[in-house]
Amino acid sequence: MNLPHTTPFSILLTLILLLTGIFFRLIRVDLAPESLPNFAPLMAAALCGAVFIPGWLGLLVPIVALLVSDALLNVHYGMPVVSSQLLWTLPGYLIAVGLGWMIRERRGGLLPILAGTLAASIAFYLISNTGSWLGLAAYPQNFAGWIQSQTTGLPGYPPTWVFFRNSLVGDLLFATCFVEVERVLARSAFSQRVTT
Repeated sequence: MNLPHTTPFSILLTLILLLTGIFFRLIRVDLAPESLPNFAPLMAAALCGAVFIPGWLGLLVPIVALLVSDALLNVHYGMPVVSSQLLWTLPGYLIAVGLGWMIRERRGGLLPILAGTLAASIAFYLISNTGSWLGLAAYPQNFAGWIQSQTTGLPGYPPTWVFFRNSLVGDLLFATCFVEVERVLARSAFSQRVTT
């Protein structure tokens, strides 16, 4: 499958899906805070936004949307609008956007998008948990502490691998949804061209 030709309607729909996916994480915080922790399509939104939104908007829109949602979550939890956690989350977003741009250049289909989503999710998990290990005094600052940050996490919270599993499922489902919506739009645009 090649990526579809973008039309103004498909770009608009992609933007709507991207923003819906990003702000899903905000809605989930209030509606289901305990169920499926970290089930939010962050990496899929950054990667697919870069794949399907043309030009520099493919870089700008996903990053701005993710930063805005981070800021709103910080306010919700009573933290500063911009926190040091951004040092550990922004690189993961940028990796996802970079992978999305590479996939877009190669005109990849569903499989490269899912592979890119998987790679971005793993990179985000490793980077953000390493940042937590470095930034939180509750973790021993040795190799055992780093392993703890990547597996069990801190006492009183679900294990970090649960957060990874949930975010990966959300990312893969959302990436598949993006590709399917784009495929339907491409078929619709093609059939309209054929009839005219």
